[in-house]
Amino acid sequence: MLQTRLRRPCAALGTALAAVAAGGLVAIAFAGCGIAGPGPISTVGEVDFDTPLAIPPLAESTVDADGTRVFALDARAGTTQFAPGVVSDTWGFNGSHLGPTLAAERGERVRVDITNSLDEPTTVHWHGLHLPAEMDGGPHQMVAPDASWSPEWDIDQQAATLWYHPHPHGETEQHVANGLAGIFILHDEHERSLGLPSEYGVDDVPVIVQDSGFSAAGEREDPQRGYAGGLGDELIVNGTRAPYLEVSDELVRLRLLNASTARTFAFTWSDARPVELIASDGGLLEASVALDHVRLSPGERAEVLLRVAPGERVVLQSKTTPEVAGLVGPVADTNGGSDAFDVLEVRAAGTLDPAPAVPTRLNVIDDFDLEQVAMTRRFELGDSFEINGASMDLGRIDETVTVDTLERWIVENSTSLPHSFHVHDVQFRIASIDGAAPPPELAGWKDTIFTEPETEYELLMRFEDYADADTPYMYHCHLLWHEDQGMMGQFAVVEPGQHATMIEGTHHEH
Repeated sequence: MLQTRLRRPCAALGTALAAVAAGGLVAIAFAGCGIAGPGPISTVGEVDFDTPLAIPPLAESTVDADGTRVFALDARAGTTQFAPGVVSDTWGFNGSHLGPTLAAERGERVRVDITNSLDEPTTVHWHGLHLPAEMDGGPHQMVAPDASWSPEWDIDQQAATLWYHPHPHGETEQHVANGLAGIFILHDEHERSLGLPSEYGVDDVPVIVQDSGFSAAGEREDPQRGYAGGLGDELIVNGTRAPYLEVSDELVRLRLLNASTARTFAFTWSDARPVELIASDGGLLEASVALDHVRLSPGERAEVLLRVAPGERVVLQSKTTPEVAGLVGPVADTNGGSDAFDVLEVRAAGTLDPAPAVPTRLNVIDDFDLEQVAMTRRFELGDSFEINGASMDLGRIDETVTVDTLERWIVENSTSLPHSFHVHDVQFRIASIDGAAPPPELAGWKDTIFTEPETEYELLMRFEDYADADTPYMYHCHLLWHEDQGMMGQFAVVEPGQHATMIEGTHHEH
């Protein structure tokens, strides 16, 4: 397979950053590598909120004779007016920007017929979904221009807010920034029995948050770049600039997705009311958690509830501080860790439909039995876009896992810089952070975590159902520029006693 040439910004980046990351010389080191990054910015109080929030349409589907629910996605180039009369080149699924929301029920079999109408290869990765490796949509499942691909699998996981996006090796950041992303919602009987807001686009609303750069005329342009990647100075929500959402229900469910390529958000409310978190990446928490902010790094999701009074207005904001980001001041200032944004204004109607109280118990999450841990692996996230000192190689299997076993993955960000960690195929539990139990908001099912600098995370995950010695899954930093530069590895899930058919690395014991 053709290898994408990695574009390292500075040959001595790792050494330079390691030497200066804790002090004021960071900006100088970044500038020497062409990634000085923007300074702190704030749009709080400056957004007019003059455009209705666009709601991605629910994807149409058919049901085959064998019961398979079939969706269709077409990746295509187009143009979008983020400002009236100003045209920007964008990509989208079934349209010019972003994609429709796919919705399915637990127990269904689904197929997605994908067509690539772009002039270059791309993929569609099902972020957070449990499915066979050959259906995962990683860099081994490239779809050539004018070609098609039809992944098919059984939905066997709890209700959750998931998403889909491209995953071409070396090009993911640009493909997502161009607009290729969409929500994938799973429902199940338990979730429906709770009486939570469930009317899509009315009281159950997707909120896809992205940052971008815009010219003075309103044309989308590439943003400035920090070490984290491209950092825009303005937000779009569901592809809408300055959006407002009118609601007629007392209780609203917002499905937050950070679909930015590099920026981490800290979502909060303008009147300082608590953020009521009910679900993380992999589904419902055991009980709602009241927080002063919800931090989401790229790829993470959260479901929050908002209870409004007739006629009131409240603004969803993001207020990131060095403390929230876990970054020292100079690193925070050049990587979005000191930025504040007005995101979305919610406008309540004068008369609201009443809503019942939220159940005290939302879910039951059984703990893993630590005595069943079959393997412990370590992953060090370095400052030169490497994991365990190695850069991504599409021809190398870094880890080999035995199917239906429980594993402990120790993930350490050994730098003073921002990173994250995403694992394909599984939802995991955070057992500890630097030896302490995780806070309630991180105690549920996760597939992506923000890894604070100089911090160690203990993750527990079970690799069930699917074994394929020929096709790997990925683990990687979900700051997409880092991923593109090679901060990614591959693991194969095999039957007991098997080895992966690709070349195996040095950490493949099983």
